[in-house]
Amino acid sequence: MFMFVSLDAGVESVYEWEGKVQSDSEELLIIKTRQSLLESLTEHVNANHEYDVPEVIALPITGGSDKYLEWLKNSTRN
Repeated sequence: MFMFVSLDAGVESVYEWEGKVQSDSEELLIIKTRQSLLESLTEHVNANHEYDVPEVIALPITGGSDKYLEWLKNSTRN
């Protein structure tokens, strides 16, 4: 396994697209993986998502539960 996903199905997004303000219900996925797998994950999302420009961003982990971070590290593979 290369990732773990949390899903929030109750998100309302407001954004500008093609010169117009849009508002849509969306599902927010928070995907947790290793930095070394980010490029592969991004390629997969871009190839399989229905949006022309799916949101893929990476945030650094600057701290957290040692047990959780160790579990995440041990549960993902390069």
